[in-house]
Amino acid sequence: MRIKAKAKDGVVTVKAMMKHEMLSYDIAKKKGKEANFIVYINGKVDGKDVYDVSTSQFLSKNPYIKFKFKGEAGKELELSWVDLKGNTKSKKAKIK
Repeated sequence: MRIKAKAKDGVVTVKAMMKHEMLSYDIAKKKGKEANFIVYINGKVDGKDVYDVSTSQFLSKNPYIKFKFKGEAGKELELSWVDLKGNTKSKKAKIK
């Protein structure tokens, strides 16, 4: 996962790319595999949710997300996701 978080005028802009195969039910059936895609993404700063979203199979492979929230530089953002099989991944990035 790659994360960039920049603060400007009290607003933090986050750009993140998550590495995941994102196999929808149709593609998984064609490949003879099990469907598996990211179903939940969460972003936190100081233990408070700043981004919380449920997703579906219709995101592309290695999804790229961008979002904004009120915040300041110097703090740490933790971004995490959960996929259909229950696998999780999280990463922290300092807000610049």
